[in-house]
Amino acid sequence: MFCPQCGKEYAQQVNFCCQCGVAMVAPTRRRKQLMRSRTDEKIAGVCGGFAEYFDMDSTLMRLLWLALVLVGGWGLLAYIIAWIVMPEEPVAEAAPAATPSKAG
Repeated sequence: MFCPQCGKEYAQQVNFCCQCGVAMVAPTRRRKQLMRSRTDEKIAGVCGGFAEYFDMDSTLMRLLWLALVLVGGWGLLAYIIAWIVMPEEPVAEAAPAATPSKAG
């Protein structure tokens, strides 16, 4: 393994070069998951979840779902199926607040 910055050779896999400090392994990105939104929901969070997944505005996603409902009615069936199948976004745990210590 060679450092892409300075060219130093390493016998084992390392995370950073000891000479120049450059990262040797590309950071892995977390894969997006399609989940119903807890923060952006009107009925069940399906449109909010799709909007977060596709990086869209949730209002635009709701308008697209409404258009699917009005054109043939397949949007309503798809919404109900997505409501049943999509997992709900996990609850974000709040960090414990630091309790002030009493002096004296």
